[in-house]
Amino acid sequence: MKKVKGRMDESILVCVYYGPNGERLIKRGCKIANMLDCPLYILTIDPKPFDELDAEKSFYISSWKELAEQHGAEAFILKDNEKRPVSKVIAEVAREKHITQIVLGQTAQSRWEQMTKGSIINTLLQEIPFVDLHIISVSRSVRNQEGLFEKGCRAYLVKENNQYRIQFTHSKAAKYEGIFFKEQGTDFNNGLFKFMENKETHYVQVVEDYVKDFTNVDITETIDESIQ
Repeated sequence: MKKVKGRMDESILVCVYYGPNGERLIKRGCKIANMLDCPLYILTIDPKPFDELDAEKSFYISSWKELAEQHGAEAFILKDNEKRPVSKVIAEVAREKHITQIVLGQTAQSRWEQMTKGSIINTLLQEIPFVDLHIISVSRSVRNQEGLFEKGCRAYLVKENNQYRIQFTHSKAAKYEGIFFKEQGTDFNNGLFKFMENKETHYVQVVEDYVKDFTNVDITETIDESIQ
């Protein structure tokens, strides 16, 4: 049960885009919401359906949901398969949730500008002039996190002794169904297998066709190790 906020005349919306700065923005929004003792919402937008997102993006979304719960946010809002301009979606959520302050990072703002071919800031000022905008300066020296994995494909895990072998055709022996993200530059089936269990997203390491350990992989650590 969420704690009842002391102020309902203020409400914070944090807009996050993929990458390590998302957590920083969420924490900044949480700090403002705690100071004002008001509701907090976290929003991310993607033009693709959730099922088509790659391993990194899916991981960031899972992490942001956990942060939202940890900090007592009212809701984590994912607008997937969204074809409208980003600024229109942000403005719509702001109206629906009676938002009075929006937290947005410079890096995300730049990327979203490329997607929408316009200034998000200027458009938001026109769409929702009643909302205060907080543009947070974030590092632009973020290491490239793209290209580590190929596009995901449907795959299945079949148990063999004490381990599981990955295969790409369904059979009655399949124990798990999910998405396989193959590492680039390898001739073997090495990479990550993403699947759902108990309504949670899990990632496990695949090494030369087999999953030997079902320990959930930290995608950000895997990325950092791969690009050092």
